[in-house]
Amino acid sequence: MLGAVFERELQAVPRARGLFVARAVYCGALLGIVATCWLVVTGTQAVTTAGDTARFGATLLRILAPLQLSLAMLAAAMTSTVAVSSEKDRRTLELLLISRLTDGQLVLGKLAGSLLRVLLLLIAAVPVFVIASLFGGVTMPQLARLFAVTAAAALAAASVATCVAFWKDTTFQALAITTFVLVAWVAAGEVVAGRFGPVAGAQVSPARAVFAAIEPAGGTMLLPFLAVSTGLIVLTNILAVCRVRAWNTVQETRRRPETTDAARTVSVRPSRVVWNNPVLWREICTRAHGKAMLLVRLAWLVLFAAAVAGIVAEARQARPDGLTVAIAVVPMALASLLAVAAMAVTSITTERDRGALDVLLVTDLEPSEFVWGKLLGVLTAAREIVLLPLVLCGALAAARITTIENAIYMSLGLATLICFAAVLGLYAGLSHPASRRAIAVALGTVAFLFVGVATAMRIMVAFGSSFELQLAPFLAVIVGGAIGLYAALSARNPSPAIGWASALLPALTFVAITAFLQGNALQVFLVAAAAYGFATLAMLVPAIGAFDLLTGRTTTGE
Repeated sequence: MLGAVFERELQAVPRARGLFVARAVYCGALLGIVATCWLVVTGTQAVTTAGDTARFGATLLRILAPLQLSLAMLAAAMTSTVAVSSEKDRRTLELLLISRLTDGQLVLGKLAGSLLRVLLLLIAAVPVFVIASLFGGVTMPQLARLFAVTAAAALAAASVATCVAFWKDTTFQALAITTFVLVAWVAAGEVVAGRFGPVAGAQVSPARAVFAAIEPAGGTMLLPFLAVSTGLIVLTNILAVCRVRAWNTVQETRRRPETTDAARTVSVRPSRVVWNNPVLWREICTRAHGKAMLLVRLAWLVLFAAAVAGIVAEARQARPDGLTVAIAVVPMALASLLAVAAMAVTSITTERDRGALDVLLVTDLEPSEFVWGKLLGVLTAAREIVLLPLVLCGALAAARITTIENAIYMSLGLATLICFAAVLGLYAGLSHPASRRAIAVALGTVAFLFVGVATAMRIMVAFGSSFELQLAPFLAVIVGGAIGLYAALSARNPSPAIGWASALLPALTFVAITAFLQGNALQVFLVAAAAYGFATLAMLVPAIGAFDLLTGRTTTGE
């Protein structure tokens, strides 16, 4: 039934890269985290009894489980969105619609083909989790429940992404709305948990369900969550199958024949004045990012209102809980970073897939005009996505949850990260000629940095209290992150600046994490601004200086 579309989807990426290297890297990263945790715990405390190793195993599982869930959901959503949106950008979806494929074969085939990579990663991770269970404190039923919840959440995320991608006309809008839906899903679980208790929240939220699954007596909570995930999967796929042709075919309306030639009127649209930088004008004054940007803006307004409501509710408490505030603020910050990176990278990949980039390259447009036009245009077009998280930092100070000084540090630091995400997306779009790889590098780098920071913080808090002693165990993770970052950023134009940025960014991020856990807000801001500011310049300067090489105008670096 799904054979034709399924095989075509598998052949989109070479097997040597898509189906083998990714699994090896993922399993190696998990093993590196296990080794780091073991070195941290043995370097900060004595492990002498079976109870000590059992406690280590249980804590290790609580670190690996949310990490795998986050990566599985993000990867499933990203690959499913790009699999459909790339067909639209290359104008090949119309060919599939006029073929012998039924609507169900088209939708389910794209879903299965894009989801297979994620499921293979989960299967490859099973031995690593079994090895982690050898420390004790973890049973096989717990691991089975964990992978069941992760697979169900990933399949639901992929189903939502496929439905949205068939609906929206641009890759950015599909990625942005999918991100909003996933964040809203987690937020809805937190609302249910706050009103009806943690057990009810675990029946809705994938984040709470994965923690409930690894509890010794957490089997009774899984059936409601699996039912919710199944309902989401069925509804989104039925909607996509029923509406795929209506969403992706142009309906021509017939006009009434005119009685006389004199009655015919010709509507002439007024001419529009183009700015000195036509790229900036196109990004801001045209529908370069899709027709229904209003929906994306409304989605971010809803996220902002939900975050403010959570902040206000927590501010009324006698002692505000920092974790609750983080749950209200962090998802919107992550969604904004991913959306900005997605808009930046798709502003390049969409024009390349549609052939518009080749037209621009034969004009007298200067590299600086193109790069700055794209960058400023993306930040202006995504003004709600950029400004609302900064306003949220001010809301923390207004609610007296944090000081004005710390709110300023947070706003400036978040602005630095947003600029980094925008330049990263632009640089990835220019460096990688394949749209799928460019989008994967941009969004994957942002996601891995964010998830990596959260995982490192959990490790440092869970094991030991002396952060100075934890530097040596984290060296392997820092070096591995530097190598991966350099491999992603130096695809077509390796430079010393990119090398230094790749080497310094993971190390300085570790310093910023330790400063945050020690409560030194100024040090966190200074280190983060230096690290990500330098990385931004390291990508921005080659994007302008080596523009001809990155875009293919020339084949050498001369």
